Amino acid sequence: MITLHVFGPSMGLPDGSPFVMKAMALLRIAGLDYRTMRDSPFKAPKGKLPFIDDDGERIADTTFIRFHIENKYGFDFDFGLTREQKASGWALEKLCEDHLYWLVMIDRWLDNENFANGPAHFFDSAPAPLRPLIRKMVRGKIRKAAYAQGLYRHGALERRELARHGVAACAALLGDKPFLFGDDPRGADAALGAFAVSGLSPLFSSAARDAMEDAPNLVAYAKRIEARFFPA
Repeated sequence: MITLHVFGPSMGLPDGSPFVMKAMALLRIAGLDYRTMRDSPFKAPKGKLPFIDDDGERIADTTFIRFHIENKYGFDFDFGLTREQKASGWALEKLCEDHLYWLVMIDRWLDNENFANGPAHFFDSAPAPLRPLIRKMVRGKIRKAAYAQGLYRHGALERRELARHGVAACAALLGDKPFLFGDDPRGADAALGAFAVSGLSPLFSSAARDAMEDAPNLVAYAKRIEARFFPA
């Protein structure tokens, strides 16, 4: 059986990481049985979660997890889609993962109130005297990474504008369809769905959440994703 290595449920979400949620959705779309195991990114092949262990083969990164499922199990996440639809799905995934993700990370990890409401608890298992040091160290790494990526070089109002445009693009591609390309979810729904569910978490104030709440079709979509892939 496939083992999916995860952070675990937290902050009222199936997992604290939208990438873990994406991996869970991919496995469920493909109809594959799996189990989850809480783990540390320090033990992961590429230093990040999630990764899967499939009969001893360890695959890191959700995109390569998808490729592995397609290659080993013959499942087509883009079944029935045109070349244009496949391209749109890929572009939307990268919008979520390489742009909106960083906007959410900045708001969630570098805003003191948001950090206290959620990410700070990732370190509750560490010895109490070390927690403040670990939290400071990790937040420092995220601050440097977000600055190097580029989005943290912008001010809060500029990031809000970028979030508004990014979310509007997602909402426009979704339209009034149940899922991105019709009545059934495809691979890109695993990404958008995970980010919509995570981004709408009421625990955090953020530019992305505000933009999503102004898009009724995305709010309804997130509820469909939750019901289908992350039932309570």
